Amino acid sequence: MKHRVVVLALDGLLPFELGIPQRIFGLALSSEPHDRGRKLYEVVTCSVRPPGPVSTDADFTITVEHGPEALATADTVVIPASYELGPVHEEGRLSGELAAAFAYIRPGTRLVSICTGSYVLAAAGFLDGRPATTHWSSADHFQQLFPKVQVDPDVLFIDDGDVLTSAGVAAGIDLCLHIVRRDHGTAVANDVARRTVVPPHRDGGQAQYIQRPVPEAQFATTTGARAWALGRLDRPILLRDMAQQESMSVRTFTRRFREEVGVSPVQWLTRQRVERARQLLESTDLSIDQVARDAGFGTPTSLRQHLQAALGVSPTVYRRTFRAGRT
Repeated sequence: MKHRVVVLALDGLLPFELGIPQRIFGLALSSEPHDRGRKLYEVVTCSVRPPGPVSTDADFTITVEHGPEALATADTVVIPASYELGPVHEEGRLSGELAAAFAYIRPGTRLVSICTGSYVLAAAGFLDGRPATTHWSSADHFQQLFPKVQVDPDVLFIDDGDVLTSAGVAAGIDLCLHIVRRDHGTAVANDVARRTVVPPHRDGGQAQYIQRPVPEAQFATTTGARAWALGRLDRPILLRDMAQQESMSVRTFTRRFREEVGVSPVQWLTRQRVERARQLLESTDLSIDQVARDAGFGTPTSLRQHLQAALGVSPTVYRRTFRAGRT
């Protein structure tokens, strides 16, 4: 059966963000030989009221064909941002209308917010004691309003199992692609990314967008070093080797790298190797020893430690999960 995603459209919504779940989940197709091309998700949109018009922050309204009852059928509920959250944004509590709508959500349903949609999840109590993120410009207000939430303003999204939150706008794309990857593996998520012409994974976090999104023209970049490193992940790569690719000192290279990417070169390199290991575990029958070598971790022990730290599972469990039923 298709996984049912229900998107809750609130008054004052941002049309771009409302369309993200439909676009990303709607393009996810099975790659299995026996049902190749089958849609993996069913996406429907609902309102907190009976079917009808919902206002947006643009010069048009949208017509929603489902009422809040649709939330009772959801496997995943997605809440995009809205500029008219009223008591949610001002007092940290749900309106009566929203509370009644949330009552339809079944226990165990996966909950997802895009941008300031996190305010709604927090007001409903789903983020108490949990890590979460939101748009960087709202992070301080969000933390003051919801002191029980562990706010991280620097990341693009946070996956806390059954509750996932994303940063502003385009980070909703990153999060939805991550969910597809989590549900169905890298190959399916990469196919969706290619067809929507977006990167399957963006490096770094929100910090890179706050003050200087684009390096000034007179500065050299670290792009060449990153491309060089990606071509030799299976071999030892030292920080000074990467710096030499750009004719920079290690200190200057490290500073410039963090400004452009949002993380240190070592953190970035580890993430790339984890991603390479995931691809190999999903798409090949290579032994764990060979995967460790090809991804640049060297030993199975190192691979296990890094995969456990990044994903919370061992290589064997990861392979079993994402290759189950694929052959």
